[in-house]
Amino acid sequence: MPTSTLQSQLTKDGFVVVRSLLSAEQIHQLRAAAARTTALAVAGQWPHVRTVGKQFPPWTWSPDVGIWGVQHLMHPSLPDAPLFTASYFGDEILGVAKELLGPGCTDDQLVMELYNLLVRPSDGKDFELRWHRDDIPATATPEQEVERLKEPAWHAQWNLALCDGDESLIVVPGSHARARTEREREADPFEPDMPGQLVVRLDAGDVVFYNNNILHRGRYDGSRERLSLHGSVGHVAGGKLRARNVLQHAVGSYVNDCDFSSLDNTSRARAEGMRARLVKLGSESGDVGYSLTG
Repeated sequence: MPTSTLQSQLTKDGFVVVRSLLSAEQIHQLRAAAARTTALAVAGQWPHVRTVGKQFPPWTWSPDVGIWGVQHLMHPSLPDAPLFTASYFGDEILGVAKELLGPGCTDDQLVMELYNLLVRPSDGKDFELRWHRDDIPATATPEQEVERLKEPAWHAQWNLALCDGDESLIVVPGSHARARTEREREADPFEPDMPGQLVVRLDAGDVVFYNNNILHRGRYDGSRERLSLHGSVGHVAGGKLRARNVLQHAVGSYVNDCDFSSLDNTSRARAEGMRARLVKLGSESGDVGYSLTG
C-alpha cells in the first residue's frame, strides 16, 4: 500500500506533479547547459537526437530534418555532461524517485536508466506524438493490456521543465491501471480531445513523474521555447521487465565510460552502484529490440 502522499497520487492517477523542485540557481545553470547542448545538436555536432517526423527509436540525425530531443545527457563526450550527471544523481530527483518507488527504497535498489532533453522542434514547425503507452503496443488486446498492467511499474520517469509554460505532456489520468476503453482504442492516434485527458502544465523547476504506461502523448509547439529534462530511474526488482525500455535507447554504448569523478562522495557512490546494476541488466538481457515502432 502507498505510504506517502506522492506515492498515493501516482498510484491513483498515474502521474504526480512536484512544484519548484529546483532552486533558481539550479534552473539557471541547467537551462544554460540545455541551450548549449541543443545548439550543438542542431548544428550537427551532437548526432544523438530525436528527429521530427519519427516518434520512437532508432533515430538518425540528418542535416535537413528538425529535432525535438537530444539523447544521452550523461555521455562522456558531451561538454555539459558533468552538470547533467550531477542533476541526475542528486538528492532532488532521486529523493522523490525513491519515495515513488515504494517504502524502504534505498540507493542500493536504484538502477541507472535514461537522461535526455526534450526541446522545441528546431525547424519551427509544430510536431505531435500519437497516443501511446511506452511499453505496450497499440495492437495489444484488452486482455494483454490488463496482464501487462498488473506488473509493478518498477520505474520513476519524469519531465523537469527548465522554461515556464511547458504544456507538452497530455495524459489520461488513471489509464495506467486499466485497459483502453473502446473509445480510446478506436480514436484517431492524434485525437486532440480524448475523453478525460489532462494537459500537464509546468513552469521552470516543476517536474511531473509518471508511469510510462499511462495513456499519453506529446504536443510540441514550434513557436514556444521548450527545454525539459526527460529521465528515468529503475528499481532493481524490475529486472528484464525494464530492460527493453532502457536498452533500446543505446545507453549501453557509453555507460561504462560515464565520468562520475566530479560528483560529491555520496552521489559518486550512488552513481557507481546504479551504473553497475545497469551493466548487469544489460549483460543478462541480450538483444531486447524496440518497444514501439514509428
